[in-house]
Amino acid sequence: MERAVREAERAVREATPGPLVLDVRGRPGPPPLRFVRARDGGPPTLHQGEGPLTRALPQTSSGGTPVPLRSHGDGCCRELHLRRLPGHRSPLPPLRAASMRTPDADWRHRCARWLEDTPHGPLHDGRWSLTARASFAPGIWTEDFVRDWPDTVLELLCGGGWHGVLPLRPLSPPDAPRVKAYRKHARDGTLAPVLLWWVSFLDGWLLLDGHDRAVAALAEGAEPACVVLARLPDETEWRRTADAVAEGHAERMSRLAERAAGPGTERQRAALERGYADALATLPYDEAPTPLWPPADDA
Repeated sequence: MERAVREAERAVREATPGPLVLDVRGRPGPPPLRFVRARDGGPPTLHQGEGPLTRALPQTSSGGTPVPLRSHGDGCCRELHLRRLPGHRSPLPPLRAASMRTPDADWRHRCARWLEDTPHGPLHDGRWSLTARASFAPGIWTEDFVRDWPDTVLELLCGGGWHGVLPLRPLSPPDAPRVKAYRKHARDGTLAPVLLWWVSFLDGWLLLDGHDRAVAALAEGAEPACVVLARLPDETEWRRTADAVAEGHAERMSRLAERAAGPGTERQRAALERGYADALATLPYDEAPTPLWPPADDA
């Protein structure tokens, strides 16, 4: 019976040329792992089950006087003073060495199945992507990989957010026994990827699983291979955007047709058509905002 229930809760896999897309149904939420909206307009907190995993810390002036937190979306070049709390439970099961040595393993599908089965994950109704990623912009896994515990400061820069990786438990030292075992896998090319969750209002990633694997890869001079989980727009949302893009494209093409034909006209028309096709192709897979859930005791 339990197995039948789990099978009924499997997400629909969408056939795509890029990421693995899950159309999750029958999970209205709130999910076990979620961001909860603050009543005072401050930063949201990450919860897993009944307990919080993060807490925003008030800033202090030079004289030690608390400074009120500024909410997300207001001002520029803000700082988020954050404390992570113990209790994070990985949504993935412990990995065996033999499973990491499986040739040609598609970790996206493995993570999808584990995320569907776990009682500790963020999945809820909607479309989600799981993307294999092996490289990031410079600095993501160096200065923007948070190594402090439990308190840290995230610098939310104008126009670019923070764009770093936030662990949810303390990092082990590079010479810890488990990390040393993973370092051998890293040298052998058999280290399993870590699982990241893209969070829109941070413009960065939470490290959901693979803390020791991340430390091992970095200790061996490499960036960790990753599977990135992200929320995608629902079909009605991206189709609405597609209609607006189509309208704008038609207007630009009409203005171009009204001009006198010249040597560059055909090149401009071809460039507009390519840009339009590229925009439509990416709309279903653009990252959507991370939902914020109301506090559990809200009326």
